[in-house]
Amino acid sequence: MTAEKSLYQALSDYAASDFYPYHMPGHKRNPAGGEMADYHRIDISEIDGFDNLHQAEGILKEAQFRANRLYGADETFFLINGSTAGVLAAVMTAVRPFDEILIARNCHKSVYHAAILNGLIVRYYYPRMIPEYDICDGASAEELSVLLDTYPEVKAVVVTSPTYEGVLSDIPGIAAAVHKRGGILIVDEAHGAHFGLSPHLPQGAIAGGADLVIHSLHKTLPAMTQTALLHVNGDRVDRDRLHRYLSMLQSSSPSYVLMASMDSCVKFLKEQGQERFAAMRGHYESFCERTAALKHIRIGKMTNLLSKKHELKGWDIGKILISVKGTGMTGKELSGILREAYHLEMEMEAQTYVLAIMTLMDEAVGWQRLADALCEIDDRIEKGACGDSAVSEKKAAERGASALLFRPLKSGMAPARAFHSEWENIPLQKAEGRIAAGFVNLYPPGSPLVAPGEIFDEAVVKQIEGYLKTGLTVQGISGEGEVAAVTL
Repeated sequence: MTAEKSLYQALSDYAASDFYPYHMPGHKRNPAGGEMADYHRIDISEIDGFDNLHQAEGILKEAQFRANRLYGADETFFLINGSTAGVLAAVMTAVRPFDEILIARNCHKSVYHAAILNGLIVRYYYPRMIPEYDICDGASAEELSVLLDTYPEVKAVVVTSPTYEGVLSDIPGIAAAVHKRGGILIVDEAHGAHFGLSPHLPQGAIAGGADLVIHSLHKTLPAMTQTALLHVNGDRVDRDRLHRYLSMLQSSSPSYVLMASMDSCVKFLKEQGQERFAAMRGHYESFCERTAALKHIRIGKMTNLLSKKHELKGWDIGKILISVKGTGMTGKELSGILREAYHLEMEMEAQTYVLAIMTLMDEAVGWQRLADALCEIDDRIEKGACGDSAVSEKKAAERGASALLFRPLKSGMAPARAFHSEWENIPLQKAEGRIAAGFVNLYPPGSPLVAPGEIFDEAVVKQIEGYLKTGLTVQGISGEGEVAAVTL
């Protein structure tokens, strides 16, 4: 039997042939095309023999099918506009314009964008917090059930699992609750594209019964930035409607380089995934052993919370949450030390923690460098060389630090109406009582602190001011310290 030819192999074979390109792209695969010309070799358009993503019948259909076989969904689609395109398509497929949708408040703002584009009535679910680490807990199937009974017109539910920090929710329980009431469950599993691919990893949302699942390959797997997948399960989703939205929301000139990257990633996982995921588990366990003696810095782990009443159903071993709560330094300060003194670049920094992402592509040296650095910094804290817990508590109070990252705000109008209303920029200090016309969010991860239509209150203004004083990246605040508010 002839081995399947990957998309990359087919593109490479074509590049090596004597076919001359009398078509786009304009670089014409000419090696004299500038400093990035090496990447042009496999960059083509929809020429004969290379299919069309928006009506895949040949080589791209086969590539998507290979991804589907890996993950075990009913159908899988390539996304070349990132997970954002998948989230938009999933929401707009599951819910008709002006219908109701239930959104976990810690969802990425792309979910809110879909609600705005379709003029949806949005109901919010606020996950509880895990105060030990100042992060969102998993979503509760029981609490979502109560909300679905309260809002019987809700047509779909969107939850994020794992969260940006790696916390998993009870997807089977949530799916059962949603399906019992005739709804569609969408899981933004962008950070869990590796789930379900190894016994060393958690079960994913596909096996958990979700109807639509979005994966960002590039976040945790060896694929290029902007590559993602959308999976469909069951018969609750209108596939024709989904196809139409995917064609609308994605480029009509999809990148063959990105699609080849996705197909190559699938091939790599099939050939080396099990071995590498097993090694990743071993590296993680060694890291935990090395950092077990830390006295001040804490590493977020499921085992640390087993005796607590939390909703989380697991914690991704690839998300290393490093808490500095009570150490006398902020997450931003720790991130700065790791960057400047150890040349370790973190994924994100928050007020009381930093986050490192580890994947199957991290070798032992990467895990070891981080562990050694944390042990050295912890020893300096122990000796009083850096950090002071009393100062830390004072800093937290002065900067408005709060574990309530996502807190309920009163609604002044529907998100779509607020977004499309006349608006003006006003100083953040004068925003209390005003209706937001745009988003305010930390980046990363991009989940709104304030969404269009919500009313700024004193607490959220102070919360935002605290983040700004800490030096965190807050989007939605202009350089002059202003926010967008609906014009009175």
